[in-house]
Amino acid sequence: MSAIHYWNYPTEIFCGPGALNTLAERCALLGMRRPLIVTDPGMLALAPLALLKAHLTAAQVEFGVFSDIASNPSLNDVAKGVAAFKAGQHDALIALGGGSAMDAAKGISLASVDVDGLQRFEWSQILQHYPTLQAFETLQLPRLIALPTTAGTGSELGREAVLTDTEQQIKRVVSHPELLPSAVILDPVLTRDLPPTLTAATGMDALTHHIEAFCSPLYHPMSAGVAVEGVRLIQQHLLAAYTEGHNLVAREGMLVASAMAAVAFQKGLGGVHALAHPLGARYHKHHGLLNAILLPYVLVANRSTISSDIARLARYLELPKADFDGFLAWVLGLRQQVGIPHSLAEIGLSDEHAEWVGEQALADISSSDTNARPLTATEYSQIFRNAVRGDLPGAHA
Repeated sequence: MSAIHYWNYPTEIFCGPGALNTLAERCALLGMRRPLIVTDPGMLALAPLALLKAHLTAAQVEFGVFSDIASNPSLNDVAKGVAAFKAGQHDALIALGGGSAMDAAKGISLASVDVDGLQRFEWSQILQHYPTLQAFETLQLPRLIALPTTAGTGSELGREAVLTDTEQQIKRVVSHPELLPSAVILDPVLTRDLPPTLTAATGMDALTHHIEAFCSPLYHPMSAGVAVEGVRLIQQHLLAAYTEGHNLVAREGMLVASAMAAVAFQKGLGGVHALAHPLGARYHKHHGLLNAILLPYVLVANRSTISSDIARLARYLELPKADFDGFLAWVLGLRQQVGIPHSLAEIGLSDEHAEWVGEQALADISSSDTNARPLTATEYSQIFRNAVRGDLPGAHA
């Protein structure tokens, strides 16, 4: 996989080692004369930003850098980004980083044009007023190019931004068709120095996206097909990316699998995300790590509904035991191989607020229609307690 591949699904994608070198041309073709690079503060001293800045400088593209965002970007972070965007007279955005940079850049794009956009296009409003993509009004948002440096969220191929409302301690999903980046650059060179712990957490995040989308009861066979192949790519590449960080074949495979997940979860997500969203908002834990820990507990809770589908997936993966138990054993084994804790207690959480977690999970959009089976707030609370204690009936970490 050494060549640069070009795909348009559902937007322009340039994939392969050296794909960064297509950036300046895309900026010119999209009319991006003075982009603002949105990244997280941890990226400021790292190679990906240096490579990006050198590329733009060599192409004589003027740019600014905004990095004042949290790992779970907030509405306040977006407001600061809008101020920087306007003060620097920028006309476009380049998101460099993981999901935090992508979400923040999308939020800045929307709020820079529509001051009420983060409220008007919040998910509950979309469900009421915008049943199809064609129903959205045209806003002419600033162009956005996305360069992921992690392989987890798939946000580069999504039309949504997940932003934390710090006052309410909840995460809000904002969506608009124009939030889909105009171009995506998947260059594994930008991910090769990602630490093993983040490689594991983000990779398991991508796996969770595919599994939850595959198990969603909504009828979307195209996304289901993407999810199946996405799981196989992760099976093939995650461990190698974790143990051999400079293995560009593995890094590229994980970038592709992560991006595919955003296409897959058009079919919906589920209980893992319904729990992870409030936990991330309240306790400020890494989203991918939360998903990685929670995944088997939700799989077991959904077992009665998903067993036959999971068995089909296990057969596609050619697992030694091609049924639900065999698949669960594979997930647990992969988690252990890449150093993911088995319980939430191991990352400092307690079950003190289990009832609140259950209520928030039930209210989350990932629970409403797309978890594999309807769960009550009480059931979500119990899943959370199980995950805190590491209590997974019939399985071992």
